[in-house]
Amino acid sequence: MTRKQALQSIIFIGMFLLALVPVSYIVRTNGDVKDRFSGFYAEADNTLDIVMIGSSPVFPYYSAPMLWGESGIAAYPLSSNVQRPAAMKYLVKEAEKTQSPSLYIFEMRMFTMEDKGLSENMAYTRGVTDNLRYSKNRVETIRALVPETEDRLSYYIDLFKYHTNWKMFAFASEWENWRYHKENEWKGFQVKDEVGPTARPEAGGMEGELAIPAEQEAYLKDLLQYLQENELQALFIVSPYGVSIEDQQMFNYMGQIVEDAGYRFLNMNNYYDEIGIVFEEDFADYASHTNIVGAEKCTAFLERYLLENYQFTDKRGNPLYSSWDDAYALWLSEREEAGEVIAQRIANEDYAVIEEQ
Repeated sequence: MTRKQALQSIIFIGMFLLALVPVSYIVRTNGDVKDRFSGFYAEADNTLDIVMIGSSPVFPYYSAPMLWGESGIAAYPLSSNVQRPAAMKYLVKEAEKTQSPSLYIFEMRMFTMEDKGLSENMAYTRGVTDNLRYSKNRVETIRALVPETEDRLSYYIDLFKYHTNWKMFAFASEWENWRYHKENEWKGFQVKDEVGPTARPEAGGMEGELAIPAEQEAYLKDLLQYLQENELQALFIVSPYGVSIEDQQMFNYMGQIVEDAGYRFLNMNNYYDEIGIVFEEDFADYASHTNIVGAEKCTAFLERYLLENYQFTDKRGNPLYSSWDDAYALWLSEREEAGEVIAQRIANEDYAVIEEQ
């Protein structure tokens, strides 16, 4: 091969790789998780006050637009469905590339579950790995979450999994994802207007401790060590839900670990009355996730806690945050409309239907 041919080959390979990345981003399956992560990357550097990390309780429970509109705090949820605790440290690393939040908030519900049951479903892993930009940290995340015995190649180059997903090119909105950088008008929040009533859990506020799965305790301690070493401030929370006695006691157990490490632990299952949560009305799916009425209550409670325990600068009025003002206006409109839908559903006993898996 001549020098000219070698140079041409190098140029071709380089152009191929440059095209491979945006194509991969576009053909990744669309949905709220993809929109949430690409929306995170679209936020201007070093503008977020809070990054919230965790599973599905994060994005329907806490309205980032409402928090902004009422306090001038910019908080964004870097969360995915059934997010494995093993991913949390790597999501902090990802956030630190572009943001310098004064506080990380971690939702702790998933720490009660054994990791084996989570790792056996690749969707729970891909919810994180397939929504990160290509980078060294993404490779490290895959190595941490995917066993060597599995086919890691389709995780490293996710186009191998989504190579038949060319229909994404038919959606103009997906073309915006060529950099995985698309503004999220809701700032990651997800509106739910369904109603799934249930009785108030008796385990809320219960004392006693029960050890969490050993591997989750190891992940928690590793996360705490990473936060300490990098001098990062964090709050660990549990969102209110239909908590069992066993789970409540596991939260008490992990709360002690967190507090011993010098961080705050807020289990909202100890504060039903203070939140004003009504289990018969404020949940979309029978005490697993809140509807927008429940989200308003949980956001208001968290806002009060944040303002009482941490220092934030009110950034309202800063032109850099105009998209956050737009998100708050959207929240006010949707909150009223969805609230009316929810009230009507309660009056008609029109309750959510949960499909069997």
